[in-house]
Amino acid sequence: MPATSSISPFSTLSLLLPNRHHSLFTPCQKPTKFSSKSLLASSSCRNGSKSRSTLILGAKFPLVDPKKKTFVVKSSGSEGGLTSASPNPQSAALKLLHLAVSLGIILAVDKLLKQAFVAAAIKFPSALFGMFCIFTILIALDSTVPAAAAGVVSFFQPALLFIQRWLPLFYVPSLVVLPLAVKDIPAASGLKIIYIIAGGWLASLSVAGFTAIAVRKLVNTEMIPAEPMLKPSPFSPFELWAWSGVFLVSFVSAFLYPTILGTNARTCLPFLLASTVLGYIFGSGLPSGVKKVFHPIICCSLSADLAAYAYGYLSKSGLNPVLGYYLTKVSSNPGAGDILMGFLGSVILSFAFSMFQQRKLVKRHAAEILSSVILSTLFSLYSTAFIGRLIGLEPSLTLSVLPRCITVALALSIVSFFEGANTSLTAAVVVVTGLVGANFAQTVLDKLGFRDPIARGIATASSAHGLGTAALSAKEPEALPFCAIAYALTGIFGSVICSVPAVRQSLLAIIG
Repeated sequence: MPATSSISPFSTLSLLLPNRHHSLFTPCQKPTKFSSKSLLASSSCRNGSKSRSTLILGAKFPLVDPKKKTFVVKSSGSEGGLTSASPNPQSAALKLLHLAVSLGIILAVDKLLKQAFVAAAIKFPSALFGMFCIFTILIALDSTVPAAAAGVVSFFQPALLFIQRWLPLFYVPSLVVLPLAVKDIPAASGLKIIYIIAGGWLASLSVAGFTAIAVRKLVNTEMIPAEPMLKPSPFSPFELWAWSGVFLVSFVSAFLYPTILGTNARTCLPFLLASTVLGYIFGSGLPSGVKKVFHPIICCSLSADLAAYAYGYLSKSGLNPVLGYYLTKVSSNPGAGDILMGFLGSVILSFAFSMFQQRKLVKRHAAEILSSVILSTLFSLYSTAFIGRLIGLEPSLTLSVLPRCITVALALSIVSFFEGANTSLTAAVVVVTGLVGANFAQTVLDKLGFRDPIARGIATASSAHGLGTAALSAKEPEALPFCAIAYALTGIFGSVICSVPAVRQSLLAIIG
């Protein structure tokens, strides 16, 4: 495992928290009315013929009335509306504390598991083991005390929404330092890697999709509605201005006093982190048509690289040293990228909750999901090894791109099983694969004639992991549950199968 995995990212929590002025509702011309006993309310907003349903998890939710510029709050003790000019500070503080505690527990569990696995010299991904444990506990509780299982999921819901809200940001460091990762790779080898990424993505998507359709025809299982999933709140102007202030102050401070925080990496950490977050917030607000070409992650990485270039130019140190400060891979001297990648273990742990919430769907469509995931994962690993050897790519580089269709957190765990792999290249290849899927998955799915949401969701997630999942589910919410399940299971199965010595030896034999 990379040394960065042991870094605790608690220091960035306060500014990464969602703004308290946002609710899960879309502003309407009239505030939505609902009973405190309701579990599901439909928004009265209409956009053409489309309507939106939102899950309500509590008794009090602030709704914005654009005409009065006030918050309309439903009280659990009354059917009447209570108008307030500002949110309750005490309630906001409690929500903030709830988020900090729930997320802190997940991060602490991840760190303790990593330390235990390192001490015991266990190569199996510690976060994956933790995910299995959490999922098993939830299933056991649901079988014995269902209310307790629901309570545990509800308690960790703020942390899960936080992870979902910032998930793409945790993938960015590998793209930011891509110039360092590829500087020693020959141009011919770079072109071969690009060929494997593009061709491999298309092949993996096709295999997963056609497998899902074939099994669907055999089992002929009727689709049922998935469990409703909450979505995180959008970014607010406050967050944009707050991070802008952090960037300006920390950039000037680092320029004037390069080691004010002890080391160059620590001193550069605040403005490099702020530039990364600002790029993501800006990119997320771009029109959907622009996002197809200019994905928020690209905007995010370019923003960080521009900040690094500007600092390197003004300080006369150059770009490469500043990129080295961004991702140090040294736990005692972390950079902005180390902080962000410190959340990757918590992403894996969060899979346990998403799979538990969709357990009925997994059970009902187990044949389609499992067969597609297993076949496409095996195809991805072995076809990459075979094509790498066929086109003459160096063995070390082929090893580095082996888990191209598996999410970054688990892809890094997989390449740790092999000697000589370039982990920075691995992370970059995984992210680029996800960007290819995010931009082209829907078009290719339509061209291949995949109409079934199960097949579309599984094919996208199995070939383009989290980034492809986010892009498809934004326009096709009915495919989201299958995306989420396939996204998690592809990484899980890939990690488990690569932990088997015989499988590793067979892959090495093919690579040569």
